[in-house]
Amino acid sequence: MQSFISKTIHKLGAKLIRIAHIMYVNPQEKRCIPWFQDNGDKTLRLNYSLNDKSIVLDLGGYEGQWASDIFSRYCCFIHVFEPVERFANQIEQRFSHNDKIQVHHFGLSKLNQKEQIFINGDSSSTFKTDSDREEIHLVKAINFISEYNIDFIDLIKINIEGGEYDLLEHLLESGFIKNIANIQVQFHDFIPNAEARMIKIQQELSKSHFLTYQYPFVWENWQIKS
Repeated sequence: MQSFISKTIHKLGAKLIRIAHIMYVNPQEKRCIPWFQDNGDKTLRLNYSLNDKSIVLDLGGYEGQWASDIFSRYCCFIHVFEPVERFANQIEQRFSHNDKIQVHHFGLSKLNQKEQIFINGDSSSTFKTDSDREEIHLVKAINFISEYNIDFIDLIKINIEGGEYDLLEHLLESGFIKNIANIQVQFHDFIPNAEARMIKIQQELSKSHFLTYQYPFVWENWQIKS
C-alpha cells in the first residue's frame, strides 16, 4: 500500500510540474510553438521565387546560416549585414570564396549613426543591456541602396532585434518599400510601443503588399501586390 501511495504521489507531482510549465511558459515560447510545428525555419523562410539574378538582403546575419541556405537553393546575389565585428568576420570567412555573397560590417537603419550594441549571440541588440558590448555603425538604408545602384530587392530578411521599426518606417517614408518583392521580418516586443508601431507598419505595408504567412512576433512575410 505504501509503495502504491508513493507511486501515485510521484505521478501526480510530475503532472503538476508539467501543468505548471504550460501555465507559466515564457510568452515568446508560446508564440513559437506553431512556428516550430510548421517547421517554418526550413520551409516558409526559404521558399521564394528566386533565381541566380535575384538580389537578397540579409539584415542580422549572425552566423550566415540563412544566407547559406538561400544561396544553396537559388545561387542569388546576397548582401549580408552584421554590425557586430566578431560575427561579421566569421561570416566573411565562411563565404570568402563566394563572390556572390558580400558581407557588410554595419547595419541598416533610418540614419547614419553609431550605437552601443549589447552582445548576446543571435539576440544581440541596441535595446537590451548586458555586460558585453561594443560600438557599431548603422547606415541610412536609402543611402546604401543608392550607393550600390539597387533599384529592386527580391527579398529582404530583417531580424535586427528591435531595429526593424526604424528601418521599416524609413523604407515606407522613402517610398522604396514598393521596390521590395518580399519582406521577411521578425518583430520584437521589448521596445516601447512595440505593438502599436508594428500595427501601424503593417497597415502601411498592406497598401502595397499582402501577407503570405504570419506568426505574430515570430516571423511574417509581406509580398508585393501584382
